[in-house]
Amino acid sequence: MLALAIRHVEVEDCGTLADVLASRGFELRYVDAGRDDLRAIDAARPDLVIGLGGPASVYDAAKHPWITDELRLVERRLATNKPLLAICFGAQMLSQVLGARVYAAATAELGWKPLQLTSAGESSLVRPLGAQHTSMLHWHGDVFDLPRGAVLLASTADAPHQIYQYGNSVLAFQCHPEVRVSEMDDWLVAYADEVAAATGVTEEQLRLDTARLGPKLAQQAQMVFGAWLDAVGS
Repeated sequence: MLALAIRHVEVEDCGTLADVLASRGFELRYVDAGRDDLRAIDAARPDLVIGLGGPASVYDAAKHPWITDELRLVERRLATNKPLLAICFGAQMLSQVLGARVYAAATAELGWKPLQLTSAGESSLVRPLGAQHTSMLHWHGDVFDLPRGAVLLASTADAPHQIYQYGNSVLAFQCHPEVRVSEMDDWLVAYADEVAAATGVTEEQLRLDTARLGPKLAQQAQMVFGAWLDAVGS
């Protein structure tokens, strides 16, 4: 089985999701937006497509032509009705394709805080990510409206649309359930300017919080990833 991950910056890879995929016999292949030709990708071929995070904004297509290519790739994938998992910038891409507005947040959400599950979320496969079970890493400056037809599963006060399900084969996360504790220093180097500019968080706090909270999130997120793959037949 093939999992194709669209990567936007090297430090934001599949993280702990990669471990789940490996345990299920997936071949994980990355394509790099802005470097690889996204127009040439057969959207129907992979068993799973994953849209990963990154520092770009969906509404900056005039500056970054590859954004339009990626939006078209997401459109082609949706048309196949095959599994699509979208994280952070990937979720913003997906939301725009589904007709929702993507825009700059009033305040960047950066750091660890629990999710608040909706009633739908409490009865869904993302239940292990609820506040009673774990905290969550948030790292984004853009947010999106909930696409028409999507089912909202989780929120925070700063980003009310954190996790949603669309149809039977699409799951989107504004947050970062995939974060791997051992890779946090890579994030801190890559995004040092963002951390320095953020309000109420420091590099040292992020490092300590990740060491304290990350292992439990990894455990809970892997449960969710596995349950979702079971649900979509992967």
